[in-house]
Amino acid sequence: MAAPRALRRTSPITLLLAGLLTLGFLIFIFSPSSSTSSSTTRFRSKVASNPLSPPTSPFRKQSLKANGQRTPPPVVHYLLNNLTTSSDPIEQQETVLILTPLARFYPGYWENLLRLSYPHELIALGFIIPKTREGNAATAALQAAIAKTQSGPEKKRFASISILRQDFDPPIASQNEAERHKLENQKARRASMSRARNSLLFTTLGPMTSWVLWLDADIIETPPSLIQDLAWHDKPIIVPNCYQRYTDATTKQAATRPYDYNSWQDSAPAKELANRLSNDDIIIEGYAEMPTWRTLMAHLANANGNPQEVMQLDGVGGTALLVKAEVHRDGAMFPPFPFYHLIETEGFAKMAKRLGWGSWGLPNYFVYHFNE
Repeated sequence: MAAPRALRRTSPITLLLAGLLTLGFLIFIFSPSSSTSSSTTRFRSKVASNPLSPPTSPFRKQSLKANGQRTPPPVVHYLLNNLTTSSDPIEQQETVLILTPLARFYPGYWENLLRLSYPHELIALGFIIPKTREGNAATAALQAAIAKTQSGPEKKRFASISILRQDFDPPIASQNEAERHKLENQKARRASMSRARNSLLFTTLGPMTSWVLWLDADIIETPPSLIQDLAWHDKPIIVPNCYQRYTDATTKQAATRPYDYNSWQDSAPAKELANRLSNDDIIIEGYAEMPTWRTLMAHLANANGNPQEVMQLDGVGGTALLVKAEVHRDGAMFPPFPFYHLIETEGFAKMAKRLGWGSWGLPNYFVYHFNE
């Protein structure tokens, strides 16, 4: 059969050039740039290989093999003795797990989180949110913030993010600050907070986690170097002073005031009070109805003092609390029941002490709570 007229008139040289152009175009389209390739390689190196890997690494499903089967999950060995918690965590490439019980979403909290100067590729985030109408709104706002961050510049992205929804109802429906801090609500409220903290901790703590930073959802201002500054002291448990910015009603000037009174050194009157209480009673700090005469770190702050000054503590607050992960691995958790007449973060400090771990505070190093 004769060749088509259009093909007979086409020169072989023209066909060769067309083929070369087509080949070059395909190579250009389907070959990734060197920067993209290196970026992808770096990202893949941090991705978990199977769904049983720790939640502090994001998981991507493996592609199917030729026979239609996926590779079975491998057996992974972790040498915890090689895991470091040092005074220079960036140099040692130590992973930090930031955990936040979240009932309301505060944009200032997320903005402050993004300003942290610790490498975000070494930070995993974990949240637990109540299943309430307000919790649903907080979840939606959080997910929107996460989507924007994790699709933005790679330097700002976090290594992984886990969101849990509580499987129990909160004892107090309102998240109003005045309602939350009523004395009669404290035992039930803080027991519920303990359960939330423990659920979040036990679900997200991976074998490669070096540090756990507990950061409340209403902490909206910290130094960008918060993690490095706290870790520099190389203490098993360390807490900064939590204050609140406000406008003084008398002077109309900006001012600050103490917010968290749960970081303290014990006192003889408090111990005597504990001896008179029944087993199910707890001591709540910061209420005139229950005077303990403890030494409160909140009252020792000096705005012009040395921010590196440390003091030993018997109780700690949880607004911003850095803990070596091995303390939690040893069994120190947040008791949702009276533990030596203490509960939640103060009970945690007592439990850690019973396990041989001390707690420390920084009276002149400040983080700031949202002012409602």
